[in-house]
Amino acid sequence: MLPRLIANCRLPIADLMRPLIAQIGNRQLAIGNVRLGPMFGTIGILTGGGDAPGLNAVIRAVVKTATCEHGMRVIGIEDGFEGLLGPTRTRLLSPSDVRGLLPRGGTILGTRNRGQFVERACEGTDRDVESVYQEAISNMKIVGIDALVVLGGEGTLTIANEFDKRGIPVCGVPKTIDNDLACTELTFGFVTALDIATEALDRLHTTAESHDRVMILEVMGRHAGWIALHSGIAGGADVILIPEIPFSLEVVAEKIRSRDVSGSNFSIIVVAEGALEIGHELVYQDKGDAHHAPRLGGIGQHLQQDLERVTGRETRCVVLGHLQRGGRPNAFDRMLATNYGSAAVRAISKGESGVMVALQAGDVVTVPLTEAIKGIKTVPPDGQLVRTARDTGISFGAADEGRYHKSQ
Repeated sequence: MLPRLIANCRLPIADLMRPLIAQIGNRQLAIGNVRLGPMFGTIGILTGGGDAPGLNAVIRAVVKTATCEHGMRVIGIEDGFEGLLGPTRTRLLSPSDVRGLLPRGGTILGTRNRGQFVERACEGTDRDVESVYQEAISNMKIVGIDALVVLGGEGTLTIANEFDKRGIPVCGVPKTIDNDLACTELTFGFVTALDIATEALDRLHTTAESHDRVMILEVMGRHAGWIALHSGIAGGADVILIPEIPFSLEVVAEKIRSRDVSGSNFSIIVVAEGALEIGHELVYQDKGDAHHAPRLGGIGQHLQQDLERVTGRETRCVVLGHLQRGGRPNAFDRMLATNYGSAAVRAISKGESGVMVALQAGDVVTVPLTEAIKGIKTVPPDGQLVRTARDTGISFGAADEGRYHKSQ
């Protein structure tokens, strides 16, 4: 019937096929074994985990690239993956909705890092994990979402990978101030957090020197010491304590004493929240439970008390906390976030799925999600930055720290 209709019709074939293409909508068109390429019409975008500077810049780039360059719609999913469960919380995003977002901190979509997506309670009983994913996928179909762009760290992208396994096209965008995601040199938000920590160290220097005090700055980073290491070098710290190098209290105390002897009557210490003292356990603000992940923090206060006891020096501790997450992203993170957002849309438009955009050797590429979530990226204890820090007189408090400072 269709060939006869085409033969008897004077309209161009492209005009005849347009209604058919509209009916096919946003699915991939295949003839035989030949795929004619992706025709995704609607991208869903969500932010998960802790907030980080640059989230809104990614959202802006995704919306502008998808709508202006690829003719797609973008639907924002609120409160992370939780927005796909129950009564869905979604909204259509147009270029006018993202106007002015580039310098804005936080996320206009909201985020959750304590959501029970994998294990939710239903009338007093734990729901089957598969039913949760199927409910979300069913709601995506109702809303009309064909593919997902997911902004998050290791935990959020692990959930995103589960959607990919179930046939939903997914592209991840690496977000964490901790810079601990594998397969990418930098995550957006890290450099802004680094700037904030470095400025804090600059300010602590003046008050420490004025009062001849030992000042401790506790920074975030979970089980990776990237923020502490980078800010400690940039901010001229005397001691940097990171999870990758367990420290000895006596070695740290000896560093303070040696500075006193040399005429420097103050000391600056940067400690990552996941730093571990030899022979002790990690310090937690909240050890978590069946529904909440454990939360590191408090090592700075413990270190303050112990150093005052063994050195007799007046010691103060400042916990930088969520100041590292909030506020305007710096210029670099705005640029990186924009680059990531546009690259994610391009990946989706080309039919890529189960991937994460990543920065490698100055270029934004895509890498398999499975590789990105295999494990966190930690500081190499014998890496160049650690070596540079030690060469400039910074101590890491290691039990064998003396062998790295033979000239001192």
